[in-house]
Amino acid sequence: MFNPGHFGKFSGLIVNIESETKRIQDFVDKGNYHAAYNIALSGLNACRRANDQAGTDLFIDIIRGVVDSLAKEFGSQPASR
Repeated sequence: MFNPGHFGKFSGLIVNIESETKRIQDFVDKGNYHAAYNIALSGLNACRRANDQAGTDLFIDIIRGVVDSLAKEFGSQPASR
């Protein structure tokens, strides 16, 4: 999903997006979707401000993954037919 060597601008600093992705995943694993979503959204906004389209696209994919995980855990299950 992402290039482990990709660096982007995040909160005014250059950081390794792989480490931020791991941090987000750690929050998802703990069920802290609020923190995971906020970190991913901050990353998306920082990439947008830096005109980093690849980073922006990556964080959009990460946000989708966070929301999908939340929906899988808490959403209604489809009825069996």
